[in-house]
Order: sequence, then C-alpha cells, then structure tokens
Amino acid sequence: MIGLKVPKKEANNIRLILQEKSLLNHDWKIRRSDEYVYLPLNQEPDDELLGELGLNSIDIVDIDFEEHKKRPRSMEDYLQGRIPPEKMDEFKKSFDIIGDVVILEIPDELEDEKYLIGEAALKFTKRKSVYRKKSKIKGIVRTRELEHLAGEDQPVTIHKEYDSHIMLDVKKVYFSPRLATERKIVTDQVHDGEIILDMFAGVGPFAINIARRHKVQIYAVDINPHAVDYLKKNITSNKLKGQITAIQGDVAEVLKNLNPEMDRIIMNLPGTAYEFLPLAVEHLKPGGTLHYYQFSRDFEDPIKRVKKVAYPRHVEILDKRKVKSRSPGVWHVAIDARII
Repeated sequence: MIGLKVPKKEANNIRLILQEKSLLNHDWKIRRSDEYVYLPLNQEPDDELLGELGLNSIDIVDIDFEEHKKRPRSMEDYLQGRIPPEKMDEFKKSFDIIGDVVILEIPDELEDEKYLIGEAALKFTKRKSVYRKKSKIKGIVRTRELEHLAGEDQPVTIHKEYDSHIMLDVKKVYFSPRLATERKIVTDQVHDGEIILDMFAGVGPFAINIARRHKVQIYAVDINPHAVDYLKKNITSNKLKGQITAIQGDVAEVLKNLNPEMDRIIMNLPGTAYEFLPLAVEHLKPGGTLHYYQFSRDFEDPIKRVKKVAYPRHVEILDKRKVKSRSPGVWHVAIDARII
C-alpha cells in the first residue's frame, strides 16, 4: 500500500498535519528505519499539501505495513456479526460491574443468545464472573435472582470504591455501584464527632466511606443477616477513623433500644423509606441532617413528605438531587434536609 517516506526528524510534524487532513491511515502501523519514517496513507497527497508539509518533494513508496489489531470498544463490537442486526437494538448495553462480577440485563427476546452475550461481556470487561438479572429486587432483604452465564460461578467479590473495599455476595445482598458518587456527596458533608444512623445499611458502603474519612460513631442497621455478616467483615478489613456498630434486625425494633439522638440519618431505601420517616424524625436531634431517598417523578413529593412528617419542626432543604434513573420519567431522588 502507499506510504510517505520522510526524514525521521521531520516525521512527527508531518504526521500531525496528515492526521489533521485525515490522510493518515490509522488501520496500519507506522514503520521506522534508522533514518526514515514511513507513514501509511489513505490517498496520495496533492501539490497544495506538498507546500504545507514544507518538503521539496514527496517520496511516495509502495510498502507493506503491519495492520493494527483493533480492540473492540464496546460490547456491541464483540457481538457484531454474531447477533442478528434486528436484535442488537434490543440488547441493553449498560451493565453493572461489582468487583470481579458483571451483571447484565438481557431481554427475553435474546434468550437464545444469552451465553454468547455473557462470553462477550467476559472478554470485554476482563472480569471473572458474568450473571444475568432474572428478577427484580424483591423481599425485605432486597435481593434478586441471578443466572450464571460465563466465567466462574463465583458471586463473592470485593468491590473497590474510592479507597474503600466492600466485600459482598451479589446473590445474597443488595449493592449498587452506581451510587458511588452519591455516597461521596454524603460523606463530604459529614463532620468529625457526629453520631450517625444508617437505617438500611446493607454491606455498609455509606458507613465504610464515612468512617474511613471521619471520626464518627455510626450505627449501621440492616434486616438482612447476610448483609450484616459482610458489613462486619468490611469494618475489619478497612482502615477506619470512626467506629461502626453493625446491628442486624428491623430498624423499627432496633431503635427501641438505641438511646442517643442522631446528628445525621441516612435513609437509602427509595421504595419504602417514607414508611420510616416518623421514626427517623423522632431520633434526629434538633438541627440534625436527614438524607432521604425516594422514587419520584419530581422533588415536590418527597419534600412534601418530609415537611409533613417533621411538622411542627422547621425543615430546611439543603440540597436535592436526581441520583439515577429508575424508569422513564421516574428517578431515584435524594433530599438533604436539616430539621430544626
């Protein structure tokens, strides 16, 4: 194929010009010798470009170049030509990566191609295990059914989030890597010396992130015994400045025996957290901060709920955020409120 032979000392400037003019062929590797560089071209340069390059003559050569091995840039690239084009649009290319585990959402229309998709996910992500969601999150312990598709059938993994290490079993507990930014937002608001209640702590991502950075006392409660077991492991395996007390049980029952008023309460259970709002307000000291989460189409409804439950106490809305999309028009929203 055609290439441009240029002196080595001029090669970089000429390469940049060719690239700007879309004349450099990126499918092939640049060749080099002791004195010259050979640049693969899409087409032969014209006289106008000759003047721009500042060369007295253009030495066009017919030479063999080594082809670039293209690394697929998406799951779709791995599946191109292996799944009928009309089905590619049905495949949801977003997926969750939790440690060494990949969790896919594959529609029923691609049932026959599920293992092919699983293998593509394994190669693309370079993780160890690939599972498919088989149900929605359900039950008070918030778990979902998973089907193993590729790699090792190993649901226990360690997820790294900032400098925290979170161990969990994806089949036995709920964990969303998509809330990493939200957990940082809350952590950044905390001050040393606070007493904090994490009402639905799971394996402890909020609590671990906070206690790793701040000298605080956190009561982390969850009804799922598997989640609390992993929470205790995570308390031990992370270097914490603060203290975390892991408690297994229904938070409504747990709080009957928990005396201190809280400086901050985290309520990340967007489906049913509103049921626990009276309990949270009761245990939040005057001037304390509430982090309330709800599935909603707007901010108006969750703010109205907080103010109604808190009355006659004064509510100051500190912040409101759309954390992530749940379905078209419905969001997982966060409300930060100071309750006086």
